[in-house]
Amino acid sequence: MPATFVHKFDTAVFKGEVSVPTGLFINGKFVDGIKKTTLDVVNPSTGKVVTKISEGTKDDVDLAVKAAQKAFDTVWGLHATGVQRSRLLNKLADLMEQHAEEYAALEALDNGKTFGWAMKADVPNSIGCLRYYAGWADKIQGNTIETSEAKLTYTRHEPIGVVGQIIPWNFPLMMVAWKIGPALATGNTIILKPSEFTPLTALFTAKLINEAGFPPGVVNIVNGLGSTVGQAITEHMDIDKVAFTGSTLVGRKIMETAAKTNLKNVTLELGGKSPTIIFDDADMKRAVHWAAHGIYFNHGQCCCAGSRIFVHAKIYDEFLAKFTEYSKSLKVGDPFEAESYQGPMVSEVQFNRIMSYIKSGKEEGATVHFGGERVGSEGYFLQPTIFTDTKPDMRIVREEIFGPVGVIIKFNDDDDIVRLANDSVYGLAAAVFSQDIDRALTTAHKMKAGTVWVNVANTLYAQTPFGGYKQSGIGRELGEYALANYTSVKAIQVNLGIPI
Repeated sequence: MPATFVHKFDTAVFKGEVSVPTGLFINGKFVDGIKKTTLDVVNPSTGKVVTKISEGTKDDVDLAVKAAQKAFDTVWGLHATGVQRSRLLNKLADLMEQHAEEYAALEALDNGKTFGWAMKADVPNSIGCLRYYAGWADKIQGNTIETSEAKLTYTRHEPIGVVGQIIPWNFPLMMVAWKIGPALATGNTIILKPSEFTPLTALFTAKLINEAGFPPGVVNIVNGLGSTVGQAITEHMDIDKVAFTGSTLVGRKIMETAAKTNLKNVTLELGGKSPTIIFDDADMKRAVHWAAHGIYFNHGQCCCAGSRIFVHAKIYDEFLAKFTEYSKSLKVGDPFEAESYQGPMVSEVQFNRIMSYIKSGKEEGATVHFGGERVGSEGYFLQPTIFTDTKPDMRIVREEIFGPVGVIIKFNDDDDIVRLANDSVYGLAAAVFSQDIDRALTTAHKMKAGTVWVNVANTLYAQTPFGGYKQSGIGRELGEYALANYTSVKAIQVNLGIPI
């Protein structure tokens, strides 16, 4: 039997003991992987291993698929009513709410985000997402279609079946909710792979899934590496749909593999290099606050981070001075300290990746206006960083850094800023700041992005679709739109016996 990770928290913001099973979650049970190997879970605040989790393989994925298919064929799928699915999703949300502080503590320990932000954003948004889709579960319906008096024609929106879901490390709990919410509401069964860097809240959720009363096999969680478990999910012939959130590079590989195997349905929520446009008539205080939130929230580890900050020449100097002052005020430190805004980067790999981009920016001639240095000698803490004097072809301007590193770029012309902002292979999000609503909305409508914020940034709601244009992905998460990711539409034509 797999071990259980028990951690005692004794911090200013949370005191308590949290117990997390460390096995694979297959058919309602926590089990060791077939090969009995493990993966280290590292606390990014210290760089030290806090526990080990069971490592899944291709064979473990196969066992999970068999369990999921059996559950779909016998107790879920078309066998569980929308009311039953809704009740279970609401029960899971209730249990998560009861354990809100434990969730936040695990996110801070495992991911490095601050306990305060996890309590303010990640945990309530995850619970709200499940409740939102619980509300949809008994409203998955088709239409009757007028053809002729001789025919009754109608459509059914049926669950796809066994679906694979691969989630990233930047929002471990929220990504669980974003994925399982619409999939379960529509009647699918699930094989979910959490990131090997941040598996703890997914495994804690698996424990609550059992407590909520979901039938065994409806949700299965297989820990492991992308190259093994992720690959196995993508190429498995009995998985009919895969949903992935992560890098554009990996998204391409998933799409290619899915095409080469059973041509499974694919949805992808990928990278971004989102522009923030600050016009000369913007409310300065609001623009500074939200531009900072746009790039520094979650340590910049957001696919929609506003990492390209375009500022009108008339207010550029004032904005840069106030944005710099604001950036300096953000405390980087222990995620369990109440005053900390930013904790560590998620891993040594990610920390080194960000530092390589900072080095690249310097080498290509950009100016580090503020930050760019490690904080402390332990863990993976990094200063918020501002680059100026950039050129359009620099890597720090064109590539996704996925850290608290922003470039501030001066512009003069309203029409030209649309061209500059859209000059990217990505199109996930954008933000526009102006007190002239006509100017703001005209610009927003010209943005090639799946989300455009006006006088705000980096705010997400379960009711609102989220996804990208161009190389930022295929399909939409959240909202009613996400239901289409997990249903197949069937048209039924009934001959009523009326002579043709």
